[in-house]
Amino acid sequence: NKNTQLEVSVMVLAESAEGGRVIVEVDDKVATVRNIKADSRLDGTWDSREKTVAFSFDYCYWSVDPEDPKYASQEMVFQDLGTSVLSGAFRGYNICLFAYGQTGSGKTYTMMGTPVSYTICFTLTGLFSRKDDYSDQTASCRVKVSFLEIYNERVRDLLKQSDHKKPYTLRVREHPETGPYVQGLSQHLVTDYKQVVELLEEGIAKRITAATHIHNASSRSHAIFTIHYTQAILENNLPSEIASKINLVDLAGSERADPSYCKDRITEGANINKSLVTLGIVISTLAQNSQMFSSCQSINTLTSEGESSHVDSPSTGSVSGTRRPAYIPYRDSILTWLLKDSLGGNSKTIMIATISPASSSYNETMSTLRYASNAKNIINKPRVNEDANVRLIRELREEIDRLKTMLISFELRNSSPSWSDDRDGNLTELVLQNEMKVRMIYMLL
Repeated sequence: NKNTQLEVSVMVLAESAEGGRVIVEVDDKVATVRNIKADSRLDGTWDSREKTVAFSFDYCYWSVDPEDPKYASQEMVFQDLGTSVLSGAFRGYNICLFAYGQTGSGKTYTMMGTPVSYTICFTLTGLFSRKDDYSDQTASCRVKVSFLEIYNERVRDLLKQSDHKKPYTLRVREHPETGPYVQGLSQHLVTDYKQVVELLEEGIAKRITAATHIHNASSRSHAIFTIHYTQAILENNLPSEIASKINLVDLAGSERADPSYCKDRITEGANINKSLVTLGIVISTLAQNSQMFSSCQSINTLTSEGESSHVDSPSTGSVSGTRRPAYIPYRDSILTWLLKDSLGGNSKTIMIATISPASSSYNETMSTLRYASNAKNIINKPRVNEDANVRLIRELREEIDRLKTMLISFELRNSSPSWSDDRDGNLTELVLQNEMKVRMIYMLL
């Protein structure tokens, strides 16, 4: 399995503030922001000086005005992003899709949408369509969902009735092979689209929201909706399972503290900002490590080429050993701990950065775009989640076929009988050894 870069998309969603100016432009895969500085004169006219900053991403969407020819609907976004999510899940990869941006920029709308345009339900519709395609007896699939929120650094199950006196009792653990998980989180078997919508609406109704200066019902927690998609197949006459996990993450928005807020709102904001700051540090450190790794690989390649052209020169050794990767503080917050696999681990990850086009949101917009630009450099290491024995049998059989092909090739040449006989004997022995390994695995299962 090849390493892959984290995929980043930008959506311009929120309408411009009253009396403000639109400072964001989208052209293909480039988002451009103009910095308009207000003139200090009494008439309040705008300064003519403008500084333009451009950011390039995998996708850029303009979703401000439905009447605009450039308007991108959720259906269009799903065609670009959701299709790759489904494709990865079908092949057995873990997938993560998360939205990041300031409060009121459209994160929850993008992830949860409206009753007729859930990004989550678009994804599940595709999964259930694939499920209906399993008409033969050799394959089937199972879909389970879970829904949690992280509020004030505590985890709550949104699909389970909890004791009001002790509502936050779930703990995060880490398995040495499968990674972080929430102990006791309920998983619900679903068989159709309607069941998913009911569970989704049940969970959304339980999420904690509050009025802020920017949004009347701002999410005060991070939410993770997880789809567990398991395919049961018959491979090499052995029953096997390919399991993929799709994490759809709605992050709470960052905002400045306001003295007029009550104590609870200030505590909420502090915890939200803490987790988002930690997420920023994790993304920044991962990006630096990925860039350092790529630079060291390039230097080592040039060094090895130079040494091969100057055989007599002494070896300078590997440059990559001169610097160690920086420590990644995943456990500094519950959010980053749960997203550990999605950031730099076993997952194909897509980040959607949502921004406002209004001049009043210039600082937040620039911060979000820099955040997203940094995330582009993260390298993930996705792998297919399949049965280890089945994978070993497939690899051994591929090796047997390769060795048999080599045997046939040597027999056809037959240029040096004595050498050919020795070679044939060695290859035949390797073939027999691999076939014995395959038989032993079948006996153990």
